[in-house]
Amino acid sequence: MTLIKSISGIRGTIGGRAGDTLNPLDIVKFTSAYATLIRRSTQVASNKIVVGRDARISGEMVKNVVCGTLMGMGFDVVNIGLATTPTTEIAVTMEGACGGIIITASHNPRMWNALKLLNEKGEFLNKEQGEEVLRIAEAEDFEYADVDHLGKYREDDSYDQKHIELVKGLELVDVDAVRSANFRVAFDSVNSVGGIILPKLFEQLGVKTVTGLFTDPSGDFQHNPEPLEKNLGEIKALMQKGGYDIGFVVDPDVDRLALFCEDGTMYGEEYTLVTVADYILQHTPGNTVSNLSSTRALRDVTRKYGQTYTAAAVGEVNVVTKMKETNAVIGGEGNGGVIYPAAHYGRDALVGIALILTYLAKKGLKTSELRATYPPYFIAKNRIDLVPGTDVDAILAKVKELYKDEEINDVDGVKIDFPDKWVHLRKSNTEPIIRVYSEANTMEAADEIGKKIMDVVYSMI
Repeated sequence: MTLIKSISGIRGTIGGRAGDTLNPLDIVKFTSAYATLIRRSTQVASNKIVVGRDARISGEMVKNVVCGTLMGMGFDVVNIGLATTPTTEIAVTMEGACGGIIITASHNPRMWNALKLLNEKGEFLNKEQGEEVLRIAEAEDFEYADVDHLGKYREDDSYDQKHIELVKGLELVDVDAVRSANFRVAFDSVNSVGGIILPKLFEQLGVKTVTGLFTDPSGDFQHNPEPLEKNLGEIKALMQKGGYDIGFVVDPDVDRLALFCEDGTMYGEEYTLVTVADYILQHTPGNTVSNLSSTRALRDVTRKYGQTYTAAAVGEVNVVTKMKETNAVIGGEGNGGVIYPAAHYGRDALVGIALILTYLAKKGLKTSELRATYPPYFIAKNRIDLVPGTDVDAILAKVKELYKDEEINDVDGVKIDFPDKWVHLRKSNTEPIIRVYSEANTMEAADEIGKKIMDVVYSMI
């Protein structure tokens, strides 16, 4: 059984039996529940819902089911086609729509797909709304429109360009500076929608030398789509040959951004947000936010400018909520997710690319030289695969008790803060695993403390 129903949406592998996997019946059920929530709760006078999707092989099938169901619920559908997650988020507000559905399983392999659910602000549903969607779906508490009130359907392929115009129009994006720098750029878009929009972005930013890897948006991912160094051998080898100033890597829905230095070393996806924040804070004083599993380097950079850093629970909606509470000028997640409110409240790799190229152009540094200006932290990312019936809450409670003499944060799972390192354990919302992130001043130390805590957990399972 791979079907995962959570407040984050519905996710699963394609095919199989109803209730066990992501299949047309469950897609209809969950889409109907979402439409019912929107009908009951929207604050805008609109009958439109935006639908966008990444390039997954199953995307066309899922899109047809989603769009037909929304029309059956009486909503007018604006299908923006193959589009990034941030493009779809922007389209919701530009359309004045009352919601949006993004068909993407983010970094999951090709056999997975999912529905990400948006409100009228183009932001993810909050916990209460997500729980209500789950309740409505379970109770099948929805009603379809009669023949005179079925929704209408139209397609609009203009939003890639609108997204790029928004990015270029940001006050801290300097197109002239980027053009004058004559950057030589490589990128890996893992056979999804990044292969469509990123070449347009680079061209309009004035980047004249661009080499793309896996740009065909076939959905047949040629490597594991999560932008981790172990999955990125091709672009690493290309960068090691020389001839490029920076390498960019995105995931299938283009809300995460990882970087390579000119010498082929990985910049570190944790430092994507740190670098953008460093640039933003020089021009826009204000607070910052990232999630509990993100590097301490953002805290350090924020304090350098005399501002306040706050940690949020993992999950984009939690980071966005905390950013609004603290009036943060920049925030995001350590997986390469940049959230810049001046653009919109969503992780956006295009925004990250434009700001980083601008900053590099203005600093006149090599990518590796810029990376060397930040505190040297290393994060090890491990996982504990769960067996059926595992009581994760009980395990985390025991871990908390074992390390009660250390600084503990249990807002989201259990984070143990040691003086010179930390370990964060939390149950994933999207996979049957416990994520174990650990950070220290060397990768060996980070991996060592993470695996030490993992051994404690394994002894309990």
